[in-house]
Amino acid sequence: MNLVQELKALDINNIGSWPILFKAVSIGFISVVVLALGIHFDTTKQYNALDSAEKKELELKNTFEEKQKKAVNLNAYRRQKEDMQKIFGEMLRQLPSKTEVAALLVDISQVGLASGLEFELFKPLNENPVEFYAELPIQIRVVGNYHEFGNFVSGVAALPRIVTIHDFSIARQGKGKEGLVMEATAKTYRYLDEDEIAQGANKKRKKGGK
Repeated sequence: MNLVQELKALDINNIGSWPILFKAVSIGFISVVVLALGIHFDTTKQYNALDSAEKKELELKNTFEEKQKKAVNLNAYRRQKEDMQKIFGEMLRQLPSKTEVAALLVDISQVGLASGLEFELFKPLNENPVEFYAELPIQIRVVGNYHEFGNFVSGVAALPRIVTIHDFSIARQGKGKEGLVMEATAKTYRYLDEDEIAQGANKKRKKGGK
């Protein structure tokens, strides 16, 4: 009986009757398949775990490098912070307090008069609080010429307190009148005291809670 005939004669339901050679081959084959499946699934898990570990290692390495750079530049950051605080303090000193605003308004009007301008309107509007400071807009309408307007703007810019000019327009006066009319909004700023800042924060919280 040749090998092909012997294979056809094997009874799958009665493996115990198989020749020893076929039993050994079958057992070996099944063992190899089981081993291969086990290695495949186990190795896949290990590869996934290894990949996750490598990614985590890379993240930790990047985090370490960033912290190391910050640590190396810590003194530079501190000096930069001190410089910024100094500049901020100097700018803050240019903002008038509540008690100084009235005097500043007088200074602005005096600059206009000294420039040769005639005021038709000088109207302070309501303050607009913005974080630690408040904007105080002033509607201005003055009569003069270009040279006088230029002197006024230069004089306002030279004041020790911060004053900015916005939304200005220049037009001729009505018929029969000489000169030009300039309309603008001058804005000065004052810093808020601690109580005003606290009140503003409370208002924001109340609005947010509604």
